[in-house]
Amino acid sequence: MELAIFLSTVLFVSLIQIAIPFLVKRTVAFGVTIPYEQTRNPKVLKYKKWYAFVTTVVALAVIIGLIVLSTILDETKLVLVGSLFPFFVLFSGLSLYFYFHYKITKLKKVHEWYSGIKQVHYADLDARSKDEMLASFVHFIPMIITVTLIILTVNLFEQLPNQIPTHWGPDGKPDAFTDKSWMSVLNLPIVLFVLQLMFFGINFFTKRSGIKINAGNVTSSKLRQLRLRKYSSWFLFVTNIIMTLLFAGLQLNLLYEQLFSDSFLLLLPFVFLLVVLVGALWLAVKVGRVDSDLEGKLVTGESSKIESVDEDSYWKGGLFYFNPNDPSIFVEKRFGIGWTLNLANPIGYFVILFPIAIILILSFLIFKWF
Repeated sequence: MELAIFLSTVLFVSLIQIAIPFLVKRTVAFGVTIPYEQTRNPKVLKYKKWYAFVTTVVALAVIIGLIVLSTILDETKLVLVGSLFPFFVLFSGLSLYFYFHYKITKLKKVHEWYSGIKQVHYADLDARSKDEMLASFVHFIPMIITVTLIILTVNLFEQLPNQIPTHWGPDGKPDAFTDKSWMSVLNLPIVLFVLQLMFFGINFFTKRSGIKINAGNVTSSKLRQLRLRKYSSWFLFVTNIIMTLLFAGLQLNLLYEQLFSDSFLLLLPFVFLLVVLVGALWLAVKVGRVDSDLEGKLVTGESSKIESVDEDSYWKGGLFYFNPNDPSIFVEKRFGIGWTLNLANPIGYFVILFPIAIILILSFLIFKWF
């Protein structure tokens, strides 16, 4: 089971890493804005292919290494070592990204790609009316389940055993315990509720963020933005539902001992991981098919002498967005599929970092005091 989880995780991470340069916006190459007419530049295409090739080689080496280690190490050591392999793939991909980010930046500067091109801010007043993002209140649905769990836990508190499990081993059985207290018993549903609030906040502020359309490629860029908003909101909601079912299953098994078998509890996280990974691939394909190299054609009808304003100065390393002039809290990633924070907007820190801080504090109190 452990090998299957690690292999599926590495395979997913590798596929995404390999495909990313071809899934991002056509006018962004390794985090650098390029004019629409340069999207088929031979060097740009060459860099993308080299990135994909090297990442594929690294991924195959990691997969082979995992399989070999599974025949040598016991389960405990395999879990410790195997958990590092997906991060190795990510780190190698990130290293390649920065290398080609530098190459594209240099190429853009030397050839003065934006010389003679008029840069404008494009606004489409009709785009907002076509936005099909899910309403934020749908995230209240899993919250109702969590509140019900909290009420049920409070009512059954006196009936619970004096030792509460805090960790489950690879066989699905608890292998670490703590003394019964209100904090140890309610920790799981409280953490779940905090995560649900974070999901609500992400959807709420993403829905209010700007729809950024490329003036040099209005048709495809508009469709991509609308797809990203729609499908990412569905992905977020489905992830919230699946996560709630996972936490609810663990909490119910605590309240009603042996409600679920050890094998079922072992299977739950794997199913959650599988659904999230498949969902992420689905999102990448649905969004990445538009206004990217996968689209397979250049959209005509827009002037190659007009482009959206080059915002490279607001993107640090092409990954971190810091623009105090942009009221948007979330913007589309330049390398990857999904959203990233506008680090110049303090609301974003509250939406993401505050819930994470609460969860870390709760975890610390559990293991420090009990």
